[in-house]
Amino acid sequence: MFRVIECIVGQHDLRLVLLAALVWLLGSAALFLLLKRSIDCVEARRRQWLAIAAVAAGVGVWATHFISMLAYEGSMPMHFDPALTALSVAIAIIAFWAAFLAAGRHFSILRCHAAGVLAALGVSAMHFTGMQAIVAPAVIRVDMPAVIVAFLLLAACFVTAFILFGRLRDPVRIALPALFALLGVVILHYTAMSATILAPDPSRGIGTADASDGWLVVAITVATVGLIVCVLVGAFLDRMVTDLRGFADATLEGIAILSGGRIIEANGQLARLLGVEAATLVGSDPGRWFTTADGLAIPSLRGEPAEATLTGSGDDGQIVEIAAHAVEYRGKACQVLAVRDLTARKRAELQVEHLAAHDALTGLPNRMRFTAVLDNLVRSGESFALLALDLDRFKAVNDIFGHAAGDAILCRVAALLRAAVDEKDLVARIGGDEFLILQRNIASDADAQALVRRLFADFAAEMDITRDPMAVGVSIGVALFPTDADCGERLRHNADVALYRAKERGRGTACFFDLEMDRQVRERRELEHDLRHAITRGQLSLLFQPLVATEGGTIVGYEALLRWAHPRRGSVPPEVFVPIAEDVGAIIPIGEWVLHQACRAAMQWPEHVSVAVNVSAVQFQLPNLAAVVEEALRRSGLAAGRLEIEITESVMLRDRAEALATMYRLKALGVRIVMDDFGTGYSSLSNLQAFPFDKIKIDRSFVSHVTDDESARSIIRAIVGLGRSLDLPVVAEGVETEEQRRMVLEEGCPQAQGFLFGAPAAAIVGAPRFLRVVGE
Repeated sequence: MFRVIECIVGQHDLRLVLLAALVWLLGSAALFLLLKRSIDCVEARRRQWLAIAAVAAGVGVWATHFISMLAYEGSMPMHFDPALTALSVAIAIIAFWAAFLAAGRHFSILRCHAAGVLAALGVSAMHFTGMQAIVAPAVIRVDMPAVIVAFLLLAACFVTAFILFGRLRDPVRIALPALFALLGVVILHYTAMSATILAPDPSRGIGTADASDGWLVVAITVATVGLIVCVLVGAFLDRMVTDLRGFADATLEGIAILSGGRIIEANGQLARLLGVEAATLVGSDPGRWFTTADGLAIPSLRGEPAEATLTGSGDDGQIVEIAAHAVEYRGKACQVLAVRDLTARKRAELQVEHLAAHDALTGLPNRMRFTAVLDNLVRSGESFALLALDLDRFKAVNDIFGHAAGDAILCRVAALLRAAVDEKDLVARIGGDEFLILQRNIASDADAQALVRRLFADFAAEMDITRDPMAVGVSIGVALFPTDADCGERLRHNADVALYRAKERGRGTACFFDLEMDRQVRERRELEHDLRHAITRGQLSLLFQPLVATEGGTIVGYEALLRWAHPRRGSVPPEVFVPIAEDVGAIIPIGEWVLHQACRAAMQWPEHVSVAVNVSAVQFQLPNLAAVVEEALRRSGLAAGRLEIEITESVMLRDRAEALATMYRLKALGVRIVMDDFGTGYSSLSNLQAFPFDKIKIDRSFVSHVTDDESARSIIRAIVGLGRSLDLPVVAEGVETEEQRRMVLEEGCPQAQGFLFGAPAAAIVGAPRFLRVVGE
């Protein structure tokens, strides 16, 4: 150690020693700054920065070595061989470049050791190559143990410097590694110098000391420091430019800077948006690329952003938003254009608008869109027809073939309707299988009739049920404006009224609205409303008609008959209000009320007298009917065997399996099941076979003709014989004359019911046991 210090102090110019140290301190700082820059770059640019860092480090450490050699104040004159001196700097550059590649991006411990050793080998090789470049009358001898120690210390310093660089963060990330690199080079150089002996040898020639060594030192220092500074400044400027351009390209918007109405700078996003190279944009007029929606020149844009289209893109091209504001750029007043691509957003908005106004399945206008067009037409005063369409058999197709098949049918119908109407007309789907058509500019109802005929013809051709089991029909209601209504809502109502009448007539037909039709519909709507409140208002009542044995006149039971006393219309016949109650669902609470009232009334009669209650097919669809009957029996205390539930064969037509299950549940309670209106259904014999009824009732239509129609008497005879063979009592309904009673008695009918035995009466308390029979 003392030998090294003595070498530095006693044999070197300290000013040049300090200058050499300063040069390498600057070079090592440049080395690690450039390394840091390389880590932040992409791979291709990283390798460029590694090469630049190797040049800066190699030149810096070589300059340090050369200045230190010139600082030597020995007694022997010497100068340097140019070739070996140049080789030494090349060795240093190559060694540092290899070290940087070995270090990689992440500076792991193993890679730091490899990089440190490579850098130390390069610096050592550079040093001893430079020593060999000395031309002097002496023989150079080296103390190898000291040199080896110096190499190991240099390697340790470089390894430590790389490890610190990989582990530390700014700002010490540059300073500490640079200091360790400086320490290692100083140790190597001056240890090697102290271990080097110049033995005089006159035979090797005499070197002449150059009197200009002083300016050479200055020149080397200035050139080296200048190189390093240029590299550092270049790195800084490159980082600034690269980062600024990267920042500009990182935005999702296209950016252009304008000066004098011309583009002087543009980012990559704008170039990609326009489909050109960025260099193509420089110097061009922005009006070449964009057409503003407001027609203003792009440099004139102020305030709010303006929409524009790319020039030449057409109606379906890209839509952009351009915002402009003033900036200072390159010392000049400029404008910045921020260009945002709105194409995807605009298309999404159009799609949302379309979906909001159109049916998602068929693509037809929906209710909202149709209503808006209808209101506009009404305001315009134009004559037009409104057709309301409802598909026949669609529910059956949907239930049998599934919803996917139903959707396919709706699409087929939509296409058929589009093809049938004129281009100016509007077809809309307002829900389910309901469609509306606005037929515009009609001269008279003949135009609407022609369209109706065309629609029926198209449906007949396209939807032939003989060839296609999924084919559907159509019913149409038509209302005309302004003939049938003076507002859109009223016109819609009238078209629906006409459609309702068309479906009443048997489907597959068309009806045009008239005032009488409206009156009937209004009357029905009023009945529907009043019927829903008839129970709570106490307007319903039960009458009871006796059921007697045809021989002897013994009363065996009563049938409960429902009556509605309307406060304004008077007595409404059951054949009028019961179908309405079934349509609107009011029959369910009414039916429960009838059951409870009939059971309570029967509790006032003798125990052998039963009560019969008619149950609607709608009630039979409810799974809780048996529970409702059981509750009525429990509350009244009536024995189940005294209650008869009368049903028609229509109950069996909707859901036969469920109907049979309900009847068996009622049978299990002990309730008797009676088939009413026997002989008028579609499958009487199969129904009798499927369920063990307790009684069958012959429909009054046969009894009323028993005296003048031999076929009617034959039917009664056959039904009675069938009942006798099945051990089923048979009741003849509608017996109104003594002759009818006698004839049904002669045919063997054991029970009868009709006005002959008594008209329906209010609740009977203590019912008589016998009725006087006319003719006895």
